[in-house]
Amino acid sequence: MTIYDRSHDGITRLLEIMKRLRDPDTGCPWDIEQTWASIAPYTIEEAYEVADAIERGDVQDLEGELGDLLLQTVFHAQIASDTGAFSFDSIAHKISDKMVDRHPHVFGDEEVKKSSEQQTRDWEVQKAQERAARGEERTLDGVALGLPALLRALKLQKRLARVGFDWANTGDVIAKIVEESQELVEARDHLSQDEVEAEFGDLLFVVANLARHMNVDPEKALRRTNAKVERRFGAIEDRLAEQGKTPQDSDLDEMDALWNAVKAAEKAVAE
Repeated sequence: MTIYDRSHDGITRLLEIMKRLRDPDTGCPWDIEQTWASIAPYTIEEAYEVADAIERGDVQDLEGELGDLLLQTVFHAQIASDTGAFSFDSIAHKISDKMVDRHPHVFGDEEVKKSSEQQTRDWEVQKAQERAARGEERTLDGVALGLPALLRALKLQKRLARVGFDWANTGDVIAKIVEESQELVEARDHLSQDEVEAEFGDLLFVVANLARHMNVDPEKALRRTNAKVERRFGAIEDRLAEQGKTPQDSDLDEMDALWNAVKAAEKAVAE
């Protein structure tokens, strides 16, 4: 087939393009040099860009970002195929087998009428059985090291909660946040930078736990705040520009007052 021929199915065309890019004689030098490890950061980045497009509600952009993410899977698969480790086809079969095995109420003889909550519980039981079959017997075995730290913290906490190692209510978690905050202040005043970092990590871990207890997605919450900061500071820059000024020409007191003005304006619109 030709890589310019859109009459073939899209995945076949994409696989052929990646095969050509990785050809040791005629391919692209950059693509040839890549390894699983070298492109892993791009894979993570593309997943976040998919989430960003969804967050913005940009369907057209989502289509492109999903293509970029698919390319990452194809890239990893081609590297594996080059060494005979596995192939794109084997990846597709492996995930297909997993989906069939984990949905016996759809593909097997289990009761079909099952709530999403029950399915989630059954899914977790099956994943635990799969971990045990791999020899992962400890509570925290198998939580991927490569996950973003905040997401990994949540997964660790969920595992701990399943075996009863968890606070009973949000009040207990908030009390722990106060305790960790005090320890961070003490570290700042009396301990080394390494110990300050350790205490800061403890505080973040407990804050993530509070999010879990309050049924809040901390990543989503922080993205929301990031967007708010970008929006409000942009409005501050606009108001300064009306005076012929930039942030560098201003000071904290003036910008803080403008921030409060922008905040009040947003609240007035919302009401």
